[in-house]
Amino acid sequence: MALEANESPNQPIAKFESMLKTDDVYFFDAEDFEDIIHHYLNHGKVALAKKAIKIGLKQHPGSIELRLLDVEVLVFENNLDNAERLLNQLQLLDSTNEEIYIQRANIYSKKDNHEAAITLLNKALELSTDSLDIYSLLGMEYLFMDEFKLAKECFMKCVGSDEQDYSSLYNVIYCFEFLEDYEGAIIYLNDYLERNPYCEVAWHQLGKQYFSRKMYKEALAAFDFAIISDDSFIGAYFEKGKVLERLGKFTEAIENYENTIKIEDPTSHAYLRIGKCYEKIGNDEMAKYYYYQTVHEDPLLDKGWLAITNFYFGKSNFEKALYYINKALNIDGENPSYWKKCAKINATLKNYDQANFAFKQAVDLGNYELDTWLGWADNARASKDYGSALHILAQGREFYPENSEIQYRIAGFHFLDNDRINARICLIDALKNDSEKFTLFQKEFPEFSESEWTQNIITNNKRASR
Repeated sequence: MALEANESPNQPIAKFESMLKTDDVYFFDAEDFEDIIHHYLNHGKVALAKKAIKIGLKQHPGSIELRLLDVEVLVFENNLDNAERLLNQLQLLDSTNEEIYIQRANIYSKKDNHEAAITLLNKALELSTDSLDIYSLLGMEYLFMDEFKLAKECFMKCVGSDEQDYSSLYNVIYCFEFLEDYEGAIIYLNDYLERNPYCEVAWHQLGKQYFSRKMYKEALAAFDFAIISDDSFIGAYFEKGKVLERLGKFTEAIENYENTIKIEDPTSHAYLRIGKCYEKIGNDEMAKYYYYQTVHEDPLLDKGWLAITNFYFGKSNFEKALYYINKALNIDGENPSYWKKCAKINATLKNYDQANFAFKQAVDLGNYELDTWLGWADNARASKDYGSALHILAQGREFYPENSEIQYRIAGFHFLDNDRINARICLIDALKNDSEKFTLFQKEFPEFSESEWTQNIITNNKRASR
């Protein structure tokens, strides 16, 4: 039987490692070698596992199990051709060994032939007396194929056979979520907890399901039960803090986030949430302190830099906001969110050239959000570069072809550019698309919206639509 990953080395392992340190050669049973190899594989010590396989096969050249472990390592190292050759030899010796089919399935999976892998795993199921691991492998193959319903059924069988199999439990809930069957996930978890009332993992997952459904009272109760089951469960404290934030109980939320820091080393995410809570209750000094702690703990966490920047931007301290977003860009100049924020700050400071450059960087790096195009066009408008504004909106319209806000702005910029013909065409198109959104045009271009010329266009559009 294979050793579990958390088991301490037993006598054969100690004896084997002693042998490696000397020139002595000790004899081991084939089963001892299997345990030694499993121990090293479970602990990620592949080189030692390969040594044990080599010595084991010298002492037991006829052991199919040791040769199958050799195959397992070959597959792990992507040496698939040699693995298949060895499996062909082993299948001639023992065609009813389910492990041969499992390893063949692993090879097919590595080659992205998941249908073939599933066929082989089902064959292994027919031969096996212990199907738990095979169902887990089947579940993973179905996940690769986006067959979430079939994957869920496989992982449910794993949990049904071993209710401490938390990896499969997580996968069951993942499948429920992907199928958007949140009610099903809640029913499943409640049923599981009827049998396992002190399972902190299940309570934690149930709380997250309630949270996603905005059932905050139920979510709090679930996280409390998770903490009762394991008072060192960091995830439960953190998720409980998020629920309390949603309920506006920021002081209580801070206490729960602080518990995560007391139990284990602090994380940037905990610092960030604490900072946001302090900002919500108006304690600016503590908010700043925890935001600084956030980026100190993890300088690559973009949410930390954006939190500091937004903090100063919200206080109208635009120079300081610009200082911190530039620091963020010095660390990660490929982050489109940083460039977008940099553009907005520069536009507010009337640094139009810098804002234009930053907007372009954000778009070049993949930020195609609607407000990015609108903000970029408004920046061009502020510097009276209407041609550039129209070009920007034309690009944005490729991503949002039916968006009335873009259409009305294009019409307005044509007005500003003294192009009455295109202004008329674009305004008529916008009115046909969504006449109720004409208020957008009135807001952005009041100098044109009330003109007799524009009113005639509106009147004619109403007649045409009758």
